[in-house]
Amino acid sequence: MPAYPDKPKPGEHVAILSPGTALPAIFPAPYELGLSRLREDFGLVPVEYPTTRELGSSPAARAADVNAAFADPAIRAILTSIGGEDQIKVLRHLDPDILRADPKPFFGISDNTNLCNYLWNLGIVSYYGGTIMTVFGRGGAMNPQAAEAVRAALFTHDEYDLRPAQAYTDVDRDWRNPALLESEPDMISGGGWQWHGPRRPVTGPSWGGCLEVIDSNLRAGNHIENPAAYDGCVLFLETSEELPDATYVYRVLMCMGERGLLQRFGAAIIGRPKAWALDNPLSPDQRAAFITGQRDAVLRAFAEYNPDIPLVFNVDIGHTDPQLVVPYGGTITVDAVTGRITVRY
Repeated sequence: MPAYPDKPKPGEHVAILSPGTALPAIFPAPYELGLSRLREDFGLVPVEYPTTRELGSSPAARAADVNAAFADPAIRAILTSIGGEDQIKVLRHLDPDILRADPKPFFGISDNTNLCNYLWNLGIVSYYGGTIMTVFGRGGAMNPQAAEAVRAALFTHDEYDLRPAQAYTDVDRDWRNPALLESEPDMISGGGWQWHGPRRPVTGPSWGGCLEVIDSNLRAGNHIENPAAYDGCVLFLETSEELPDATYVYRVLMCMGERGLLQRFGAAIIGRPKAWALDNPLSPDQRAAFITGQRDAVLRAFAEYNPDIPLVFNVDIGHTDPQLVVPYGGTITVDAVTGRITVRY
């Protein structure tokens, strides 16, 4: 089971990296807002690295920043600006001995699934959530539920109950208009979690992330362990602004099943699907159909390959707001009896 790294204390330095895409170079407003909140509200000192705002930097250069952040004893945590699309190419340039020598909490979602999985393979717990531009740099104010979760994940090893969001949004703000950062996003009813399967508690280390990135890792094959390594783990999955349809979702899970992987998990947490994007603004009816389609695809795959485990849907992890934090490799209890999800940060 992966080990928890030590946590930073207020006043200490944390690295801010862009191991995926350096969007701070294009959209500095939410990035700068996020950094200011990290300083003022969380008391941490952000340290940028050469590629953090360098759009188009090479995988080797981005990996050099990751290696340098882990190697620097003054850096006590690593937060990512945002995700990306080709971080898998960074992994071959990482030095596992450097990362193991001084494990540090690493925070990121989406394309950062690559690094979270890499750290999992090294036996290091990381944190799925807490990106600078989307969580810290959110318009109006940080979402209170997300801020509470990221504070607990940053500074404690406490147990923490994830809670259904009373209100959420999956509608992107257009960062080309920085004025939008002055207002809160419009929210809609959260609707609660949906439980399926047997009513029993399951506790285990977590593994998962963004489904599209997991698919990339499955295709490459370099960083997926033998199926037995995932025995008893709690799987968590969510999908991105690419809005993958139900057919794609089912096929990825089908291939995980054919690989003998899907059968190994003791429970599964399914993130609330993002069902709207700037380049694909679905209507309310289309969004409802999209969400239902994804859920049905997941249910179909688990019914075929792992029918006897608890499943919980619409958990607020990943690409929707609020973005809660999941310890990647840390302990999670999915209790279908009490309807609770408890994580240990």
